[in-house]
Amino acid sequence: MNKAFTKESENTEEDDFSPAPIPAGSKNYITPGGYSRLRHELFDLIDNERPKIVEVVHWAASNGDRSENGDYLYGKKRLREIDRRIRFLTKRLEIAEVIDPAVHAGSDQVFFGATVSYADDEGVERTITILGIDEVETALAQVSWVSPVARALLKAREGDQVQLATPGGMRTLEVTEVRYPQPSAKIDPS
Repeated sequence: MNKAFTKESENTEEDDFSPAPIPAGSKNYITPGGYSRLRHELFDLIDNERPKIVEVVHWAASNGDRSENGDYLYGKKRLREIDRRIRFLTKRLEIAEVIDPAVHAGSDQVFFGATVSYADDEGVERTITILGIDEVETALAQVSWVSPVARALLKAREGDQVQLATPGGMRTLEVTEVRYPQPSAKIDPS
């Protein structure tokens, strides 16, 4: 059969926005900043980007033959992508549990939201920030709280040594510093 007459599956890119796995029985922890960014992205898609694409698709559809109309075909594909992302963000925000790491400011113990400096058994020092699954940017040295290194570090204190299982064997990490964001000053509305 000619490819022009076969229907492309609408789920071909479903994996692009598939949720990162959350351990069974756990919650979807996220910082207030991460929650705000996801919420902003959701509203931007709904209020700005989707209406623009709908307008382009409507205009392209009115031009006649849709089978070779690039604006129409691309627009429909982009709408599917946007709708998939909207569904993903909506589901993730519904199950999100916002945790403000500033409540631990001044603590030397590692909890969600901590920025942790540690040295491994080879003397290599690293600094990471432990955040929620949906807000991590690895380029900024952020790791998910479900990652192996974060799991090894959670609940440790400055000076503690923890064991990290790696494909190359067990590694020893020594926590050298734990930092949290400072609480923001609350403005009294009265």
